[in-house]
Amino acid sequence: MKAMRIDTFGGPEVLQEAEVDTPEPGPGQVRVRVRAVGVNPFDGKVRSGAMEAVFSTPLPAILGLEVAGTVDAVGPDVTGFAVGDDVFGWADSGAYAEYALMSRAAIKPAGLAWDAAVALPVAGETAERVLDLLKVTAGETLLIHGAAGAVGTVAAQLALTRGATVIGTASAANHDYLAALGIIPTAYGAGLVERVRALAPNGVDAVFDVAGKGALPDSIELRGGTDRIVTIADPTARGLGVTFSSGGNTVDLPGLAKRVVKGALVVAISGVYPLADVATAHRVLEAGHARGKLVLTV
Repeated sequence: MKAMRIDTFGGPEVLQEAEVDTPEPGPGQVRVRVRAVGVNPFDGKVRSGAMEAVFSTPLPAILGLEVAGTVDAVGPDVTGFAVGDDVFGWADSGAYAEYALMSRAAIKPAGLAWDAAVALPVAGETAERVLDLLKVTAGETLLIHGAAGAVGTVAAQLALTRGATVIGTASAANHDYLAALGIIPTAYGAGLVERVRALAPNGVDAVFDVAGKGALPDSIELRGGTDRIVTIADPTARGLGVTFSSGGNTVDLPGLAKRVVKGALVVAISGVYPLADVATAHRVLEAGHARGKLVLTV
């Protein structure tokens, strides 16, 4: 099968097409003919070698965490899935390929587009995990740094359904987009503390940093301490006494999918690229300011 893999760490240009063996499903796994793949900041960090200090990635490697596709083979001990089912979830093998293995999947509703389906696993799991860590409840005010991105967009909407008021930082080009979702937009950068205090004179109850672009000191000032601040992206968190949250895969994917189909949850797609153009998608991802998810189609 064709795959886009890395043989060395480096910039987006190290993603090259290769012919590799088609994987065979093991116990508890299904193999899918890939239709769409989510591109995540994590992928870029692995590709660049930035994650080597945390865990080692054997090379050559095929990247890609999120996948949506059609089951074409079923391994031993699999229940609930059959050949021909359309599914979405997490890839056990790299998803930048024509075929991938999965053991954590959900049936894709017929009314859910492939690109929307593949945008849900990481964003949905991360959003629910952090909102639970922050214990966001009705009547509270939540500040989200990077609210227009894939995770920020989902987290903000889920917080709104909990009855919270959401203030979201984003570039000016994304302010109308956030406002249309019911989020109070504001600019990031210098003067953030003053802008947020003007929008929330009674203070903010919790802060979710999706962007990881140096907003933690301002967040601590707004909160008057490090309590109820969580980041998923700022490596300075530990030194500041702020919670850094990562990992996990427990999320109600069918429930999120139903919300999208009903129009109760908006999944923003920033760009869709053919698998062969994955390097372009990585360059767009690293440039920042993407509104929503970058997706590869196969």
